[in-house]
Amino acid sequence: MTAATPGPLSGILVADCSTVLAGPYCTMLLADLGADVVKVEPPEGDGTRSWGPPWVGAGRLAPDDPGVAAYYLAVNRNKRSIRLDLGSADGRDVLRRLVARADVLVENFRVGGFARLGFDDEALEALNPALVHLAISGYGPTGPDAGRPGYDFVLQAEAGLMSITGFAAEEGGEPTKVGVAIADVVTGLHGAVAVLAALAGRERPASPAAGRGQRIDVSILEAALSILVNQAQNAFATGRAPGRRGNAHPNIVPYETFATADGELAVAVGSERQWRRFCDALGVPGLVADPRFSANAMRVAERAALRPILAARFASEPSAAWLDRLHAAEVPCGAINDVLAALALPQAQARGMDASVEHPILGPIRQVGIPTKLSATPASIRTAPPLLGEHSDVILAELGFGPAEIAALREHGAV
Repeated sequence: MTAATPGPLSGILVADCSTVLAGPYCTMLLADLGADVVKVEPPEGDGTRSWGPPWVGAGRLAPDDPGVAAYYLAVNRNKRSIRLDLGSADGRDVLRRLVARADVLVENFRVGGFARLGFDDEALEALNPALVHLAISGYGPTGPDAGRPGYDFVLQAEAGLMSITGFAAEEGGEPTKVGVAIADVVTGLHGAVAVLAALAGRERPASPAAGRGQRIDVSILEAALSILVNQAQNAFATGRAPGRRGNAHPNIVPYETFATADGELAVAVGSERQWRRFCDALGVPGLVADPRFSANAMRVAERAALRPILAARFASEPSAAWLDRLHAAEVPCGAINDVLAALALPQAQARGMDASVEHPILGPIRQVGIPTKLSATPASIRTAPPLLGEHSDVILAELGFGPAEIAALREHGAV
């Protein structure tokens, strides 16, 4: 996929010193929107390069090489890679030159780690007063846990997400993580939104930050807490922590999965009009007049009485029959697809969510497409996730290093 027009962030240079998921996901979003993202990798590369199996392209990089980890390929497209040893003075000098030219810096060092390399806030301000600096951490730079490392799985537990995910203990369930590293992903989303806000503020004459950059702190803990939304508000309203309900909704009934004669369906009845149509489609119109179920608040209170009635109906016929009836009645419902089936959905295909990009060694690799569609300045997938240090020489030349200086940097192991 190539861009017909420049993306909305064309001309924005991002120095990406982040690794693993939250930061790279953020910078991939910026890169999809047209930013020039320079991925600054340690000598051994981003840790996700070794997070396999599964691998792609075994033996293509070298006879005994396992290939490229699928995890790395997921969040690093549209970027250029430079390999830098920031433990060396020469490596730090290269980064200083990059930061001096960049619009945005993204890093996820442990709190204080970037400053110890000589890149504290004062040094960054002196290098580039217009720099937008996004610092991603596990717990934020202040507070009693500021120094702790942050890992998505642990933070899903600490932030309460696992306590509301999975089936209740009396149903044999236990606290469960979300099937993707949702805390990291949401941190990346918040980071991208904040970067865009800071860039907009820099350009607006009336903004307090007009013409200047600013520091942005986003922590995985705070991002994870932010997506508790209605569950947190339920807890505030009642003074009780919500528990696990499996696939049932805490505030809406019926809004859950049901077993059919040959599978399972997800059903979401979100209004009273839908409830009436739902009952007609199921062949149980008498439920509409039943005072126990006449409004959502009653159905929530009486879910234990209502669910067996609905479950018996769904179990009597196959999924396809129920899907036909419920779709015809305009009741939200759907099959429970696996990942490959989801990406193969005609709607996903029609909207470009099963995309691909040509890798210089691996050939075409599939990618999840871009969910945001801008009419005038569309985002695009232009280049494959880079090889480690693939663009080092080009980037060094752009930063003003001559051929002899580049050779010296390589000889000293800085790049």
